[in-house]
Amino acid sequence: MKYLVNAAEMRRADNFTTERIGISAMTLMERAALAAQASVESYCRRVEGGSEPEGSPVPKRTILIMAGTGNNGGDGLALARLLSGADFCVEVWIVGDGTRATEPWTRQREILEYYPVNFCTKPERTEYTILVDALFGIGLSRDISGVWQDAVELFNRLQGWKIALDIPSGVNSDTGRIMGSSVMADETVAFGYCKRGEVLYPGCLAAGKVTVADIGIPEAAFETEMPEMYALDEKPEALLPKRCPWGNKGTFGKVLLAAGSPGMAGAAVLAARAAYRAGAGMVRVVTPAENRSIIQTAVPEALVSTREELASYFGWADVIAIGPGLGKDHGAGRMLEQVLTESSLPLLIDGDGLNLAAESPDIRRILAEQGRTGRSIVLTPHVGELARLLGKAVPEIQERLADYGRDLAMELQTVVAAKDARTFICKPGEPVCVNLSGNSGLATAGSGDVLAGIVAGLMAQGMDACRAACVGVYFHGCMGNKAAWQHGEHGCMAGDLV
Repeated sequence: MKYLVNAAEMRRADNFTTERIGISAMTLMERAALAAQASVESYCRRVEGGSEPEGSPVPKRTILIMAGTGNNGGDGLALARLLSGADFCVEVWIVGDGTRATEPWTRQREILEYYPVNFCTKPERTEYTILVDALFGIGLSRDISGVWQDAVELFNRLQGWKIALDIPSGVNSDTGRIMGSSVMADETVAFGYCKRGEVLYPGCLAAGKVTVADIGIPEAAFETEMPEMYALDEKPEALLPKRCPWGNKGTFGKVLLAAGSPGMAGAAVLAARAAYRAGAGMVRVVTPAENRSIIQTAVPEALVSTREELASYFGWADVIAIGPGLGKDHGAGRMLEQVLTESSLPLLIDGDGLNLAAESPDIRRILAEQGRTGRSIVLTPHVGELARLLGKAVPEIQERLADYGRDLAMELQTVVAAKDARTFICKPGEPVCVNLSGNSGLATAGSGDVLAGIVAGLMAQGMDACRAACVGVYFHGCMGNKAAWQHGEHGCMAGDLV
């Protein structure tokens, strides 16, 4: 996994490194500049490799560094020095009052007097080989305006490959919000740790490719307060539960899936197939009788029972999943009450199960009681369902999705996977896991049913509820990436994920 830090967490780690460990701010600045230089040179190798006949001279490359007067600008000045001796014609465009600069910035500016760097009050070209954004770092707290906004807009108009140091200027490092205007980078070199704003929308669109560079700030610099957000980045296959070589279909877990309604058998089919593909040994679908032939044809591996038989299989199952395509009629509500009051099995609630909970104070009360008693429960609401559960407007939920996901998880003492373009998995007292896998192809009917099946399949195999939600959402996104590679994002269908 990788940590995603906010500005306060990063400052705390910076201060610990300089004050307690004893690595100076100038040393960290030097390491940051070296990391940025590596990314610049990597880009040059990619675009210039093999383009010149052997033995021919390499043309002088032009680079513009837009530098503010804080430590982020100091990183840019250090980079200018390093590149000035590496076949670059370097221009430094200082934006702001240098007399009010930080001490490390001032020292870097003094050092540059001895190097072949050209200082300018505005860019002298309309096109450069490379443009470096070192205007603002993680400390930006208000919208960009005035000369700084003019500088950002001019920087964006200039032609050339653009790289941002630590975070694109204008992106809020905590939320990803655009603070009035922002640099649109092709690549961002994040120093030490990835910043939340670089992976959350819309900031991730401004960051381009994000490269995290180790500059010598260890995890120990967070002391006992580790970052409150992280993302999985392992190979997905490595996250699946270990399988016993001598196991059998009972060993690998039994999913009791309450899904589907008249005319909505597809949700049950997708969830059942996904549970099997995630590794569950057996899946029993509880659904209206008219769906039996459809499900048995589409998923011949599944066992099929009617709604009236639901409670009789509580002793058979290892996990219950309820909601995909369930509908909201009286029978569906009765089923949800049964799984809450007549069973203590690990439980996943999706789709219409969440809508029923939002509409019924009694169901919501029982759900909260079950959560407080320690029952393993995972809720998988998309933005609209979360808005209904919390009585909020959808735009308000979208703006602070992680916060509202945590609020619901705390209220009900459950795991909440708050789903959107970035999905946040929240559990009381635990760091938030944000999913960075996937693409717009996942925004298609049935995609959520597949996710419900994956998570239920992992829970059936004994995986902890929160871990199953984190791995399931990540896996779902990775499969979305594979499906998009085959069909394009426009052409993805939920069945492709399975």
